[in-house]
Amino acid sequence: MASADLRQELLCSICMNIYTDPVTLRCGHNFCQVCIDGVQDTEGGYGEYPCPECRVTFRKWPPLQKNITLCNVVENVLSTQPHQEEITGICCTYCVDSPVLAVKSCLICEASLCDNHLKVHIKASADHVLTEPSTSLKTRKCSIHKKILEYYCTEDDACICVSCSLIGEHRGHKMESLDEASGKKKKKLRNVLQKLITKKEETEERVQSLEQRRRKAEEKAAEEVERVSALCTDIRRWVDDLEKKVLSEVSRREEQVSLSLSDVIQNLEIKKDKLSRKMRHIEELCNMTDPLTVLQEPDTGDLCDPEEERGDEDTGGHNGGDEDTGGHDGGDRGLELISHIYTLSAMIRDINVIFYVEDPADILLDVTTAGNNLLISDDLKTATWTEIRQNRPETAERFRDYQVMSRRGFTSGRHYWDVEIRRSVLWRVGMCYPSIERKGQQSHIGDNNKSWCLYGVFNNQCSVRHDCNEIPLPHQISNDRFRICLDYEVGQLSFYELCDPIRHLHTFTAAFSEPLHAVLCVWGGYIKILGSS
Repeated sequence: MASADLRQELLCSICMNIYTDPVTLRCGHNFCQVCIDGVQDTEGGYGEYPCPECRVTFRKWPPLQKNITLCNVVENVLSTQPHQEEITGICCTYCVDSPVLAVKSCLICEASLCDNHLKVHIKASADHVLTEPSTSLKTRKCSIHKKILEYYCTEDDACICVSCSLIGEHRGHKMESLDEASGKKKKKLRNVLQKLITKKEETEERVQSLEQRRRKAEEKAAEEVERVSALCTDIRRWVDDLEKKVLSEVSRREEQVSLSLSDVIQNLEIKKDKLSRKMRHIEELCNMTDPLTVLQEPDTGDLCDPEEERGDEDTGGHNGGDEDTGGHDGGDRGLELISHIYTLSAMIRDINVIFYVEDPADILLDVTTAGNNLLISDDLKTATWTEIRQNRPETAERFRDYQVMSRRGFTSGRHYWDVEIRRSVLWRVGMCYPSIERKGQQSHIGDNNKSWCLYGVFNNQCSVRHDCNEIPLPHQISNDRFRICLDYEVGQLSFYELCDPIRHLHTFTAAFSEPLHAVLCVWGGYIKILGSS
């Protein structure tokens, strides 16, 4: 019996099991480490921390001290007790010697009951409130009045008992039953859950869309890599063939010239021998003392044979003419190589545009620069021509004609922006310095040295302009969307038609010296700056 009483003293009042790692509160009561941590998590949101045993409250959760003595006692008791099969779950409060799983918990008694103890309890206390087995029975009672929590105060967002509603601090407050309040909270939570589900689905769709875009970009990159690799292979083959042919031609010409010169040298050696013999004969004549012999010798004054001289001249001329052999064919192959290199450069330029990793630049139109025959949309993205003149104040920043400039200027980096042009008779899109004139013919973009533009008319004929110099494009435009790409440091401003595939129209090259602003000019219809896709 003493052993049973000792075991009863070693039961945690929260889990009703023998202490596991017991800790002590400042009020002196002991609890399992895990159990008291659970109570702290449950009741900490109300600003007070009550002791589950005596309900003494702490404004701050006190530090937990391990009860070493109690740990040793528990260890000794467990070591002397016969080994029992471990039971998982909530045990009956009254079955101390042999733990039995509880089937119900009584909120009034704050005890868990097995089948046998439940039958006795129902006979003795039929009016008590029973619930499913629980280890947090004390949390279902009011910490002040020790009564069951039955109502919910909507003004203080707190669960209260009958006494709280009649005589306590919640007296006169609006209240609801726990089921009603729980139902309303569940309804709100379901709405929140539905919104979260919708948001999750939207996020998943966005992820799928981005994954699809990434796959397309990877596929397009792989195609372009294959295309560039094939072209580079072709160029290397052409260069190798050209090198072999040129070296072969050089060797052939070297051999040809060498043979020709050998023939000439041989002829000259023969001629040299003849001259040597004539020289010796003449010397002999000069040394003779008999004048009759000298005079009877044939005349040797004409020592150079005209036929020999002509033969020598013909040989030299022929050798010189052979130097031009094969020049025409080498030039054609060189031009072919240059054409391939230009093709490769154009492909690389187009690849830079197709796979532009940056997002479109955020272009907003500056109303203070808009001409009075332009309407600017509320989102500052669209400029629409109108016959009705707007009564905007005349300022130094405002264009007199149908133009408007962006707020933002670029002084570095790579940027691009897209436009859509509809129902316009005449339009221009491009970029300019902020120092551009705002009035007169010289203020039109493309008609000065401070702006560059793509210029179009109603018949789909387009050109590019800068400093009044116009370059017509070789083909008609079949699309109403265009891309403008700026690489400030490199000094390039490029225009593209957004067809499939994207088509390069023209690239201006300049050493930019001021911030560059987007600028639009429209007469009839509208121009819209497009956002990211």
